[in-house]
Amino acid sequence: MNPEQFLNTIKDQEIGQIASKIFENKRITLNEGLALYKKAELSILAVLANYSKKLLTGKKVFFNKNIHIEPTNICIYNCKFCSYSRKKGEPGSWELTEEEILNSVKKYKNSDITEIHIVGGTHPHWDTFYWSNILKKIKGIIPAIFIKAFTAVELDNMFRKSGLTVKEGIRILKNSGLDAIPGGGAEIFNSNIRNKICHEKTSGKEWLKIHEIAHTEGIKSNATILYGHIEKYEHRLEHMELLRNLQDKTKGFSAFIPLKYKSSNNEMQQIGEVSITEDLKNYAMSRIYLDNFKHIKAYWPMLGKKYIPVSLAFGVDDLDGTIKDTTKIYSMAGADDQSPSMTETEIIELIKNEGFIPAERDTIYNEIKVYNE
Repeated sequence: MNPEQFLNTIKDQEIGQIASKIFENKRITLNEGLALYKKAELSILAVLANYSKKLLTGKKVFFNKNIHIEPTNICIYNCKFCSYSRKKGEPGSWELTEEEILNSVKKYKNSDITEIHIVGGTHPHWDTFYWSNILKKIKGIIPAIFIKAFTAVELDNMFRKSGLTVKEGIRILKNSGLDAIPGGGAEIFNSNIRNKICHEKTSGKEWLKIHEIAHTEGIKSNATILYGHIEKYEHRLEHMELLRNLQDKTKGFSAFIPLKYKSSNNEMQQIGEVSITEDLKNYAMSRIYLDNFKHIKAYWPMLGKKYIPVSLAFGVDDLDGTIKDTTKIYSMAGADDQSPSMTETEIIELIKNEGFIPAERDTIYNEIKVYNE
């Protein structure tokens, strides 16, 4: 069915006009995004999202070979949605030594992983210089590895502890081996919602500032949103609008990753979780609205292996990586996959089974191998 035929099937005039605008590759507004969220059928969103996806990445779906290192879950903050953080000495807390961190890297010295992802709690004592030393040693073990590390919230804390400006801190870490920044800590930018769920945390404004400075210093980053808690569609769109504006300015974001609030073992568990239908709607809207983000990622340890295939029909073009059972953030929050790991073969077969072309990438989306056969 071509776009004209598809438009003729849409009964709602407003949705039809917005869909026509998307097929003409025109940017939609906040109000138009809100109309899609509230009124468009899921099947319509799927078609529009995949049209947008095809323009940007064709039939390719990306993955990488990576591991996560979570050096600590000790954290100075008390976010109500978090199932991961602990205070020092509290049951379930951990704090890896430098030796333990480096030993985790050494296990993969002769492997084919291309990325080490380092994220954890916002530790009360670790500063920029502590991490600068470790980054240099990681590069000494695997010189070619991409290091994607530290959320803007972690960076904010370590720079303040070190008496550095954001620019000074970014430059030190970049010179020590930092290649990219993950998108965590964004949560939801709306200050009223943010104050209710993580009032102590680095503000949305500061998160955006840190990523902007990283981009100007040649460091690519990802962006996230935490959805499915007390926010409304308006707040999701406001969040994406701020990201879209910054991307227009810097072109420094590699991918957008919608992250679902998981309700186990945290202060907000009484609100429950949104349905898979809402997850798919959010992927589709992310793809449609963020027209200047090339990639939309479904972080599979969050969504779960059984739902990943269907996400590819809603604008998703990236699944993250092999991970190799090296992350606990979502397993501690009740995710289905309590030991998250997928082999390269599993990921490739999953993508091919849905009619797409698997493409292995590095951290900043340079293609390593495309599996056309």
